[in-house]
Amino acid sequence: MRVVSLNVGLPIEIEWRGGPVLTGIFKSPVDSRVAMRTLNFDGDRQADLSVHGGPEKAVYAYPAEHYPFWRDLLNTEDLPPGSFGENLSLEGLTEETVHIGDRLRIGTAEVVVTQPRVPCYKLAAKFDRPEIVREFLECGLSGFYFAVVAEGDVGAGDAVEVVSRDPGAVSVSDLNRLYRTKMRDRDLMRRAVEVPALAAPWREMFTDRLEQ
Repeated sequence: MRVVSLNVGLPIEIEWRGGPVLTGIFKSPVDSRVAMRTLNFDGDRQADLSVHGGPEKAVYAYPAEHYPFWRDLLNTEDLPPGSFGENLSLEGLTEETVHIGDRLRIGTAEVVVTQPRVPCYKLAAKFDRPEIVREFLECGLSGFYFAVVAEGDVGAGDAVEVVSRDPGAVSVSDLNRLYRTKMRDRDLMRRAVEVPALAAPWREMFTDRLEQ
């Protein structure tokens, strides 16, 4: 398991459906080592902090293994690392194998998995493809967010090591299925809300479902 590419970027303004949109989804690979902070990498920012960023979404990771799927679907070879707005393009970790609450060491930093990504319209704006939000949700290739539990520096080529696995064994794919299908697996939802690292909005959503 390793970092294929480390990608950062500052918010820029683009045109979408006749109006300006400020977005931080455009990331570019960097060759140097970069400090991973509690809220983001140095040189990286999110545009709308009401829905992006924060301690539970400090770093976004995306499996490099998914890129062939997207190249085929989008009929393009022009899809460099960072195309989906991820800070870390990773090899060897997928939504099926990564659990909420897993603690990982990347470079000299340590992170914990908090939630899958649910894309907003800015993904559609970046690709100029309105249907990509639906496609992203339906395929389940969401990537996942990290909270930073120990700051450090990271670079492309760094190993990704598992420090500990959450005993609840609730995978990122489990949450994607619960969200996408509105599945009412009460046992899975109970296990999910018991994971301390689960992001607050997901905990609230499942708690509400369990109380209904």
